[in-house]
Amino acid sequence: MVGHVVALDFGATSGRVILGEVGPDQLRTATHARFTNRAVSVRGCLHWDVLSLWQGALDGLTSAIREVPTVSSVATDTWGVDYGLLRDGQLLGNPRHYRDERTDAAVERVQSLSPQAEQYAATGIQFMPINTIYQLSADAAENRLELADTVLLMPDLFTYWLSGISIAETTMASTTGLLDVHTRQWSDSLLDVAGVRRELLPELVIPGTRVGELDADVVAQVRAESPIEVVAVGSHDTASAVTAIPMQPETAAFISCGTWGLAGVELESPVVTEATRTGGFTNEVGVDGRILLMRNVMGLWILSEAVRQWERDGEAISLPELIEAASAVSDAMPVVDVNDPRFLAPGNMPRRITEWCTERGIRAPGNRAEMARCIIESLAQAFADAVLSAGLLGDVPVKTIHIVGGGSLNRLLCQRTADRAGIPVLAGPVEATALGSVLVQARAMGHISGSLDSLRDLVRRTHHPVSYTPR
Repeated sequence: MVGHVVALDFGATSGRVILGEVGPDQLRTATHARFTNRAVSVRGCLHWDVLSLWQGALDGLTSAIREVPTVSSVATDTWGVDYGLLRDGQLLGNPRHYRDERTDAAVERVQSLSPQAEQYAATGIQFMPINTIYQLSADAAENRLELADTVLLMPDLFTYWLSGISIAETTMASTTGLLDVHTRQWSDSLLDVAGVRRELLPELVIPGTRVGELDADVVAQVRAESPIEVVAVGSHDTASAVTAIPMQPETAAFISCGTWGLAGVELESPVVTEATRTGGFTNEVGVDGRILLMRNVMGLWILSEAVRQWERDGEAISLPELIEAASAVSDAMPVVDVNDPRFLAPGNMPRRITEWCTERGIRAPGNRAEMARCIIESLAQAFADAVLSAGLLGDVPVKTIHIVGGGSLNRLLCQRTADRAGIPVLAGPVEATALGSVLVQARAMGHISGSLDSLRDLVRRTHHPVSYTPR
C-alpha cells in the first residue's frame, strides 16, 4: 500500500520540505517549500536563524498536508555538529554557527586533557575545530552551559519542536566527537574533558525510531486532520544521503556533495588506525548501524562564496553560464588545497585563492572562468584522493564512484572527478538526503520493508543516474 511521508531537509545553505510517496515499487517526491538558510552575524558572533527555518518547515508541512491529508509521518535531517541550548523547554538563544571562530582556546584546552590521538581512538572522528566537543567546551568556559538543562543537536531540536520529546539520534551524535564509535554510547570521559554534564544530553535513539505524535500546537498550525508520527531518521544529512545511494558498498565509493563534500566508503565496522587518523578520515554512524569511513572536503562552499563575492562586487552571475565558461578554459589551472583553513570562514574567496597561489609562486587564475575552473579542478582532485584513499584504508576495491546532492548536477565536476580518479562516476539522485529520510520513514511506518540493500534497490528501480566515463 502506498504511503506518504514528509522530509524536512535542512542543509547549510538552504532548507527543503519534500513530500514522499512510497510503496514497494514506487518512490516519488515533490518539493513543497524551498528557502534560504542564511547565517546571521550579531556583534561579531555568527548564528543560525533557526526560527526562520522552523517557519519554512511549518509552511512546507502545511502545504504537503493540504495536498495529502493522510501524511503518516515527518522527520528532520540537518548539517552536522551544531546544537541549541535549552532550559525548561525554551531555546536560550539562536544556535551558534560552526563557522563562528570561537573554539581556538577550547581546542587547546580539550587537547591538553585528551590529545587528538586519544580522542580519535574513542570516537573515530576526524579532528576539526568546528566539532561539537570544542564548541561545547567553549560554551562551558563562558558559563553558558550552566544556564541550560538540555543540549539538542540541530535535527533533534526540530524533532523536539515537532513532538515535544527530547532525543539524540545516533548518526548526528556521531558527528560530535563525543560518541564512542565502538559502543555507540556517549563517552563519559570525553564529556568530562569538555566540561559537559552528562544529564544535558538526551538518550540516544537509532534511525527508524518512532518518537511520538505531532505536538498539538503544531497540529493546529499545519491543520493536520489525522495523526502524524514524528520519526527519527539518519538525521545527519550525510547519513540520509548515503542511505539513498543505489550502490554496491563492497565495490563502490560515494561523494555526498553540497556545501560540504563527504567522500568515502560504507563499512560494517569502524577503521580506527593511525593511518585513518593522519589521513583525515572520520568514522560516522550510518543507517542500520553501518559505518561511513569518509573525509570531509570543503565542497561547493568555495564556489558559492566566490559567486557571492562577485555579486557583492556588483557583477551578475549565472551559475550555468559560469560552469560553461569554466569548461571552455583550455589552460591548466592550479589545484589548491581546498581544505586549507583559510577557506573555512565566509569572505572573499577569489582573493584567498589568489593569495594561496601567490604564496607558492603559482600563477593564479586570471578571470572568473579560470577561477571557477580552478575551484572545480581542486574539488575533483580532493574527491578523487579521498575516495581512493578510503578504498585502500577500508579494503574496498572501488570500481564505481557515486556522486549525489547538488554537486551531481555539476557536469564538469562529475567528469573531472571521474578523470582524476580514473574510475566511472554515476551522478544522482540530486535529492538523495530527502530520499533517504523518506525511505527510513516509510519503512518505520510500514509502507515498505526490508534491509538497507532493499531500500537502495527501490532507488535503483525508480531513479536513473547520469554516467561519466574517465577520459
